[in-house]
Amino acid sequence: MSKKMCDQSRRSFLGTALAGGAAALAGVATARAATDIGSGRFGGEQLQVWSCGGLAEAMIPAHQRFEERSGAKIAYTGAFAAALGKSLQGGATTDVFAGRVLGLAKTLREAGKMDYFKPLCFTSYLMVTPKGNPAGIAAIEDMARPGVRVAMAPDSSPPGGQAVTVLLDKAGIAEAVMKNVVNPGTCVQRTVSDVVTGKADVMIVEKRITRMAEFSGKVESVEISPSFFPPAPLTFTVGVMKSARNRALADDYVTFLISPEGQACFERMGFIPAISEGGRQLVDKLGVEDV
Repeated sequence: MSKKMCDQSRRSFLGTALAGGAAALAGVATARAATDIGSGRFGGEQLQVWSCGGLAEAMIPAHQRFEERSGAKIAYTGAFAAALGKSLQGGATTDVFAGRVLGLAKTLREAGKMDYFKPLCFTSYLMVTPKGNPAGIAAIEDMARPGVRVAMAPDSSPPGGQAVTVLLDKAGIAEAVMKNVVNPGTCVQRTVSDVVTGKADVMIVEKRITRMAEFSGKVESVEISPSFFPPAPLTFTVGVMKSARNRALADDYVTFLISPEGQACFERMGFIPAISEGGRQLVDKLGVEDV
């Protein structure tokens, strides 16, 4: 797919998602107040949740479980965090927002758009190779070896290619690796297909990518030292917005997502749960706290 086509697809998806979110919010406006808050049941209520698209594979099963236990219905929009964040800083509204990059949550909080936020999960990076690892990739430095075919999507939506470039810079091998990039892509997931099919020897991706149905079991994984990870894209938070139609329901939802049951959905999809030992260390290291 060309960059132009990919950009058009993104705009079309985002426009559809935002329109769907607005319609759902219109329906919530006249919803009755919850009458059984003490038991955590919100039968007949609807909750509007926006998140960056990277969380979708974990959000969907988490939402199914929350709906079962609460009786509420979730109207979910998963799209690009930067675009959703920009909309929320303008006139758009939702009940709950789960986004990538700590700075965005703090900006919404400081602007009075968000009541509070909590750390949700963290992403991590690794290298993927075709099954059997034919190029013998054992360390990140191997990506700089002459003849190694590197897959990359440098023009993908942030933080995609941008985060990988920062990671390679921190490892001190960016210039050498860029010389090995074959067929630069504009979409991360489409570019991973070059690794699956053996057209490339290695690619750096978020671990969550390897848990997606289209790639699970089809690539080999090679660890990367966390010391090379760019800090900005690592953090995902979840926050209740000032515009929440039912604050008790929104609070209950956030409490569920950061409970062991909710966090298990994110762990299964390759994220580091905020409540895990590793997650707590990252909370302290990256300063993931409300403002």
